[in-house]
Amino acid sequence: MTRAKPETQRVRVGVDTGGTFTDFVFAHDGRVQIFKLASTPDDPSRAIIEGLRRIARDAGVELRALEVVHGTTVGTNALLERRGARAALVTTAGFEDVLAIGRQARPALYDLNAVRPEPLVPRELRFGVSERIAATGEVLEALRDDALAELIEKIKHARVESIAVSLLFSFVRPEHEQRIALALAPLDLPLSVSHEILPEYREYERVSTVTINAYLQPLMGAYLKRLGAHVPALRVMQSSGGSISAQAAVREPVRTILSGPAGGVVGALNAARAAGHADIITFDMGGTSTDVALCVAGEIKTTNEATISALPVAVPVLDIHTVGAGGGSIARVDAGGSLRVGPESAGAQPGPACYGRGTQPTVTDANLVLGRFGGAELLGGDFHLDEARARAALDDLARQMSAAAGRRVSATEAALGVVRVVNAGMERALRVVSVERGHDPRAFALVSFGGAGGLHACALAASLRIPRVIVPRRPGALSALGARASDVIKDTSRTVMLTATKANSTTLEQTFRALERQARAALRREGFDDKRQRHERSVAARYKGQSFELEIKWHAHGSLARAFHRAHEQRYGYAQAANTVEIVSARVRSAGLVEKLKRERLTKRAVKTPPAPQRFAQVYFTNKSARVAVYARESLAPGARLRAPCIVTEYSSTTLVPAGARANVDAHGNLIIEL
Repeated sequence: MTRAKPETQRVRVGVDTGGTFTDFVFAHDGRVQIFKLASTPDDPSRAIIEGLRRIARDAGVELRALEVVHGTTVGTNALLERRGARAALVTTAGFEDVLAIGRQARPALYDLNAVRPEPLVPRELRFGVSERIAATGEVLEALRDDALAELIEKIKHARVESIAVSLLFSFVRPEHEQRIALALAPLDLPLSVSHEILPEYREYERVSTVTINAYLQPLMGAYLKRLGAHVPALRVMQSSGGSISAQAAVREPVRTILSGPAGGVVGALNAARAAGHADIITFDMGGTSTDVALCVAGEIKTTNEATISALPVAVPVLDIHTVGAGGGSIARVDAGGSLRVGPESAGAQPGPACYGRGTQPTVTDANLVLGRFGGAELLGGDFHLDEARARAALDDLARQMSAAAGRRVSATEAALGVVRVVNAGMERALRVVSVERGHDPRAFALVSFGGAGGLHACALAASLRIPRVIVPRRPGALSALGARASDVIKDTSRTVMLTATKANSTTLEQTFRALERQARAALRREGFDDKRQRHERSVAARYKGQSFELEIKWHAHGSLARAFHRAHEQRYGYAQAANTVEIVSARVRSAGLVEKLKRERLTKRAVKTPPAPQRFAQVYFTNKSARVAVYARESLAPGARLRAPCIVTEYSSTTLVPAGARANVDAHGNLIIEL
């Protein structure tokens, strides 16, 4: 019988919930271990608790002794599926329809039938209160007690589950919002108050962000309380690339809407740094979607201009572009006779046809029919793929394609078509974060991960002329690894509206210090003393008269104006050195530094001779199959050079290396593929 470890010896666990599988990462006896369980979409916590119990047994500790960092899709899915709370919005009288009016931007400029999504809060639940503060902070209309009393009665009768409060210019002077929050507190409903969540200008984006927060609070609160009842030491990945406590995530769930993909980018950057690469494009292909991001000079790009389900979110998020393309993406022939793949996904239930329950053809079924898994097993042999069922699904698709094309299409041709179509969609996503933003893909390495990433990475890199693909160790669980290694991050900001002159440096310095004091106190409450904290300053700046800003790192002894001119020229191709530079907001990114994971030592000696294949497989790259070597990744020592074409199999993923490529294993266990 294994003796339980003391409660003080916590085991840190990374968990990432995906549409098909939930991934777990933990260290035990000096070894990092991973495993996957089928996700439970109706209640993701069920699969998580089952996995955590397994880890507790394996590590010989009590369940409550686990320290869990969780990447979650609960908030994202609730927004996409409109399953959030019945929320109320309290705002300045006359501004109740800001959510409906939005901006004049038209995403589909020539679409005559474009339909805008309905606001998260319907008109009857948007309440205006008589008060007004000017942009200067002057009180134009005081908030009266009778107006407060009337507001409370209206909200009581509305029977809402949460409340968002966002008044005009509250970021300049928050007293009215504070009074309203105090008056609403006895209702015992979750409150989202704009000067606490996003004290920045731009009324529509601020209202939208605070409303999303209120919309998600009850759902996220109930979910995290269920998990917290089993594991008190629970942190949640946030969209900006760090983690926050479960309590903070309950208060501000809007910061977690890209939680899962953020962990993957953090993990990919850590792996790339180990391989000696600072400029990378991350490629995370899972079961339901693909997430891509660009990192320059070893830094993850963030943005305050993200949109989720056509709704603006102005809190910092990693600059990740997502498309509905994954291993479970469903292939079909549309009414015009064209082959379509995704965005609809088979998900975890029923899953691809080869998983034994589904009947519709998916990308995973296509890869299996083409022989690209090197066998019919996943998860180290724990998960058997039904090849006959996959072929039946592709035969059915081939019949539909034959009818549309007026000629016979084979199952192999249909499968090749599915792969080409899904690759085209993912290639467009990679172009969005690189070419369309002024970056040459040829100067980057592609870091591939996710359960399905390795099967498509080389083809995508070849299309974009990216010279190198890096497949880290345990690629199918890299998002969970990234979550496990993430620091605790606090992003604070304040609108200042100052010209970039030396005369305003003192005012800006005072603002930075106030933001840092706020962040230091929050991190101390989470157990980080000052020696375990790091604070980075930046500003959102623009030319006076512009509508949008660039984020510039703040250096007290450098010229902000010159730094902005350089950044503007790099981003847009020109600079206007004679124009006045305006500082819109001051921002501080604060980190509570967690203990870093010890890098695993690879015990096998470096080798120079090609390893022996585990077996051979017939793989279709075109309509004709080729005999391809299949290697087991766990048998590949540092320095191993592989014969291409080949397939590399491992527990969490499969990698396809095409003919003409050079593949080797580096000193850190990364699979490096040169194209």
